[in-house]
Amino acid sequence: MCLITFSWNNHPDYKLILVGNRDEFFERPSEALHEWGEGFYAGKDLRAGGTWLGVHPNGRFATLTNYRDLKNPKKNPKTRGDLVKGFLESDASPYEYLKKLDDEKDQYEGFNLFVGDQHSLFYLSNYKDGIEEIKPGLYGISNALLDTPWPKLTKAKKQLEVKIEEQQLDMESLMEAVHSQKMDPDELLPDTGATYHQEKHLSAQFIRIDDYYGTVNTTVLLWKHSGEVEMLERTFDQLNGRLEDSLVNFKVMG
Repeated sequence: MCLITFSWNNHPDYKLILVGNRDEFFERPSEALHEWGEGFYAGKDLRAGGTWLGVHPNGRFATLTNYRDLKNPKKNPKTRGDLVKGFLESDASPYEYLKKLDDEKDQYEGFNLFVGDQHSLFYLSNYKDGIEEIKPGLYGISNALLDTPWPKLTKAKKQLEVKIEEQQLDMESLMEAVHSQKMDPDELLPDTGATYHQEKHLSAQFIRIDDYYGTVNTTVLLWKHSGEVEMLERTFDQLNGRLEDSLVNFKVMG
């Protein structure tokens, strides 16, 4: 994922309310949201075999964003999609999983990883020290550290906050929180090592850079305290002007 805003344990009905965008090269193949043989629900990167967000009916949840630092590429990095997949397949607690990963996190390109279960949610990045427990509240993350106030992230958090307050928790309404195509003025652009043209377009929530890169899907996840989970992934074919929805419903047991 590249832009996520979420509410964790901060609503009377929902444990987790999340909406996020995945941005990718248009030519990179992927499979839409589905049940994997390992029992969890996620999309799949068909090039490297990992995923960017997933939930298991046993209550395990994980998602990540890339930390964009094009000035300092890694040599032969491990695939970041395995970080999410690995937790969903694991039986380690969220904290123990990240504690073990903390020793080898520099073998990956920049990442922000969230792993959790029915009781707790933790955050690890290889661009900051330590493992952080996520307390009840509303958060956002893009391609920098948690709650870094990039305008598109600040806007997404505010939009989600308003939709929660106004009880607009249907899938279509929640997607609107991350679909602005407005780009930032030059003075607000970060310097992540991208070209000016790229940085400008990357500052929008819903991205398209020419005919090679942009937002390829949006995911909405609603997880009730009762255990009911609803996930909608909308895949965008920006080159051909098409979209396709994948919806799953299940109940977390335990």
